[in-house]
Amino acid sequence: MLTKGDKKQIEAQGMSVETVEKQLQRFGKGFPQLNIVAPATLENGILRQADEEKKNYRTLYQKRQKTSKIFKFVPASGAASRMFKKIYEIIDAFDGSEEKYLELLTDRSPNSIYYVCENIQDFAFFKRLEQICSEKGDCINSKISKKDYVGALELIVSDKGLNYGNFPKGLIQFHTYKNETRTSLEEHLAEGAMYAKSKKEVNIHFTVSPEFYDDFKAHINDVIEKYEEQFSVKYNIELSIQKKRTDTIAVDMDNNPAKNEDGQIVFRPGGHGALLENLKDIDADLIFIKNIDNVVTDRLKPTTVEYKELLGGLLFDLKEKAHHYIGKLKAKEDITTGYLTKIGNFCQEKLNIDLPEKFKDQPDEDRIRILFEHLNRPIRICGMVKNEDEPGGGPFWVMDEKGEKSIQIVESSQFDKTDKAQMKVFQSATHFNPVDIACSIKDYENNQFDLSKFKDEETGFISEKTLKGRPIKALEHPGLWNGAMANWITVFVEVPMDTFNPVKTINDLLRKEHRF
Repeated sequence: MLTKGDKKQIEAQGMSVETVEKQLQRFGKGFPQLNIVAPATLENGILRQADEEKKNYRTLYQKRQKTSKIFKFVPASGAASRMFKKIYEIIDAFDGSEEKYLELLTDRSPNSIYYVCENIQDFAFFKRLEQICSEKGDCINSKISKKDYVGALELIVSDKGLNYGNFPKGLIQFHTYKNETRTSLEEHLAEGAMYAKSKKEVNIHFTVSPEFYDDFKAHINDVIEKYEEQFSVKYNIELSIQKKRTDTIAVDMDNNPAKNEDGQIVFRPGGHGALLENLKDIDADLIFIKNIDNVVTDRLKPTTVEYKELLGGLLFDLKEKAHHYIGKLKAKEDITTGYLTKIGNFCQEKLNIDLPEKFKDQPDEDRIRILFEHLNRPIRICGMVKNEDEPGGGPFWVMDEKGEKSIQIVESSQFDKTDKAQMKVFQSATHFNPVDIACSIKDYENNQFDLSKFKDEETGFISEKTLKGRPIKALEHPGLWNGAMANWITVFVEVPMDTFNPVKTINDLLRKEHRF
């Protein structure tokens, strides 16, 4: 199936022929569906801390923060095109007729495009829009006053104006303050200074698209001095791009390699799961993971800071206890049957580790091995918010083919939605995943884990795309916080909805959480 020329191209991509052949086989056999057996709930897998516990964990975090290396990891490579999906639909459908114009006026709800147009002056980017339009001999205010809404929308997304439809979210002006506006990237700088600093240094890692690498770098250089002065910190900011070797081959509908006009194999980015390669390069004691679009104005940041410190303190507490037990298991000193039972209880009660049913009946030597294998893993503490019909995966107990249960973040695409029993479990979920994670990727000897050893390769997925109008199939790696972390130690903690305010559509910027 692969020619000599194909193999040369694969090697130039930094991939092995064996890897690509496995990907091609995957298109043929697909991925198995997960077996979700129960939602994680407050009674079964999700923690809710009392006020005194919160205080203790925050105090522990603030203490460890002084001597630990903390990082914020922000996936920021996504384009903002989906944020403006409704605008594009209006522009594409509009033919200048009275009928189409009246359709635009029909829905006047806060989620409508009409609402965007009527409140356009409230967006943080409006002054910049006015300026660009003036420079190009156009006038946004004139279009709005004349009810030329489609013309106004074009000035937001196209190169006639802001060109935001071709921008990454990190570079879009999100918020207005008294004397300034901030992009979502700037909000992460401000937020990082509030909870992710150590010794007056703030370490932040943004993953960006290669085509916007220079734009991100220029924007950071423009604003960093202002935030260093405002928060009395020094920023150490890293940018990385998704590694080419994590791309995946695309195929046609017959599962043959898709090729472009030049006869070259088409490779596509392998989804956010490919960022596991970027994550594992970070040298830190604790890493916070949060999406680029989940930010709020300063007036709402205290709640974010409170719960980030809570997640961080819980991580330090559980990691230190786990590493203490690992040291004991490794040395095999003073290890009694009773002590092994104590460690087993810690695994099950505090870390959601489902030990084999026969564990308690096995010889001590086997119990030591099993406990060591389960404890010597990366750890993640994941915030979960109550389910209020927001998009996103949720926390579930999953059963594997060996009959072992584990706690996972599951997307709706990962199980069989035609199975009524599975759908009943999915619909009974009480919480969902806002991507609010504190994690540790170092072992008990302070060495970096090889994170690739802890992902579930069977949890990727295949989607249909188009190439120059032709249908093709694309392969995505196990998601970063889904299958890529499937075999991590995982603890879920309830966090308030106030900590989750993503900007998925342009209308979200008009919600009160994003207004000054």
